[in-house]
Amino acid sequence: MGGPGDPPEGTPEGAPAGGEDEYRSVVFDESFVRAARLQEFSAQERIADHAPAVRRRPPRHRGLSRQALILVLLIAVAFGTAIYMGVRHPYQTPVAQPPEPLRMTVIPLAPQTAVPGATSPEDLYANSPAAQFRIGADGITLPASRRTAHFSDSQVVTALTTVKDYLVESSLDPEVLTGGATRPVRILLDPQQLDQFDQSFDHPTADGRHAPTGWLVRFDPSVQLADTKIRVQGSLQAAEFDSNTLEVIADHTLVYALKPTGSDEKADASLFTVRRELHFRFDRDDLRMHQAELVVSYVQAGPLACSEDSVDQLRPLLAGQTAKAGGPAGTDPYATGSATALCGSLATSAQPTV
Repeated sequence: MGGPGDPPEGTPEGAPAGGEDEYRSVVFDESFVRAARLQEFSAQERIADHAPAVRRRPPRHRGLSRQALILVLLIAVAFGTAIYMGVRHPYQTPVAQPPEPLRMTVIPLAPQTAVPGATSPEDLYANSPAAQFRIGADGITLPASRRTAHFSDSQVVTALTTVKDYLVESSLDPEVLTGGATRPVRILLDPQQLDQFDQSFDHPTADGRHAPTGWLVRFDPSVQLADTKIRVQGSLQAAEFDSNTLEVIADHTLVYALKPTGSDEKADASLFTVRRELHFRFDRDDLRMHQAELVVSYVQAGPLACSEDSVDQLRPLLAGQTAKAGGPAGTDPYATGSATALCGSLATSAQPTV
């Protein structure tokens, strides 16, 4: 006969000796029972509904663990801080300074004698200080570019190239020279200088700020080019103005062969000389947009009559014409240095010998 804890029939065959249950070590605590996916119906439920012995319990919805909540909170704080610092960081990007208004000086040079003339422009050039000058854009040569402390070699090249383009458009383009176009020059300027540029052509005045001849070379319609092969010689120099600004100084002498508009081929031509010293500045936006800030324009031009207004257009004296002396001493536009008078006398040595 079995013991009190044994089945009435005794220990089943093959069961562990001593009545030990092999599943006795498994603990079915309350949490284990609650986590079970299957639940047994009660006897009353099975009798009443004739339902199966078990039913499937819906899965328990567990919330995020504490560690997960902390991680989500840290990510949210970091993201919010990044947005705040991006919008209101203490190190604001420096605001670009507006360009200075162009300061310009145009000095007419009056001849001391009658203006020399010849039928052939080539003869005039050959017997003048411009005999060795190059023709057109070839006379505007770029120096060997050198990087600066804050600007790369390519940025310096861009500034020099932009200045050369400005010189070509403003002093060699026939349409600009004859007063028929301004756009080729205008598009090369910093947009913040366009109001001053436009006002100079709409309402030219001799105030050192609004003279068309300070921006470009433009002749009175009464004269025309006798030769399109304009002679040019000069130099370009680039250097830093400050850590955010590159400066280029252009100093060029240009010599034009002119004659009266509508005259025949046998009419005498004469030479007209313009020396332009231009100061350009570039910030990084200007370099990127291939534009320039023209801040200084210093021009000497002759032969001109000092009595003529040279603000709007240049009205050259042509072959055989004379003018009263305009200044206390002769001024040579081929020589370096700056004239000090508002009107000077054109040195005899600056004229061709014919």
